[in-house]
Amino acid sequence: MQRTERLFALAEYLRGRRTGVTAETLAERFNVTVRTIYRDLDALRAAAMPLAAERGRGGGYALDRSYSLPPVNFTAREAALLVALGRFAIDMRLLPFAGTLESALDKVRAALSTSAQRELLDRLKELTFLGVPSLPSKASVRAAIERAWFEQQTLRITYVDSNFLESTREVRIHSVVMDRHETRLDATDVATRERRHFRLDRIVHAEAGRAFGD
Repeated sequence: MQRTERLFALAEYLRGRRTGVTAETLAERFNVTVRTIYRDLDALRAAAMPLAAERGRGGGYALDRSYSLPPVNFTAREAALLVALGRFAIDMRLLPFAGTLESALDKVRAALSTSAQRELLDRLKELTFLGVPSLPSKASVRAAIERAWFEQQTLRITYVDSNFLESTREVRIHSVVMDRHETRLDATDVATRERRHFRLDRIVHAEAGRAFGD
């Protein structure tokens, strides 16, 4: 089985399970090594699949149950408002999860009929939002934050404070705060147990780490 074929089969297998499954079981099922399975799981995560490791009895690797939603029919009016608000959030750099939001908006547009898409474009021309964009941040940092937040993992960050001093720390995100031109992480430093805000634009490097409780 080629890797692309195996990745698709692995995703479909995980999608169809009600409980988690261990890497060892997956390796046996797909006739590969455990190390190969770990690489495949990392590839699925990199493709934005909400894959998490569940602890305890019946645990293992599993997909978030909300990954596949039932069909939803939007009217052109509903879609116009969703797309307009989504575009505003992206343009203002409010959310760190811009890539996922853009993908969702594309799906809303693509689901509409040709006539509904024309109506959507007409409605969007009549909506104007004004605001101050949040300070820019690295795409790689935003991707790591998204993975850590949605998959409940710690986040290793390299942070530059107001005195331009750089430090590396591991944090646990409690919430994402969007305030005027700043987007901040409300997080606890794992080592010091200090809870504080970290400005997104001051994080120069980030990497998702351990699942909570590991």
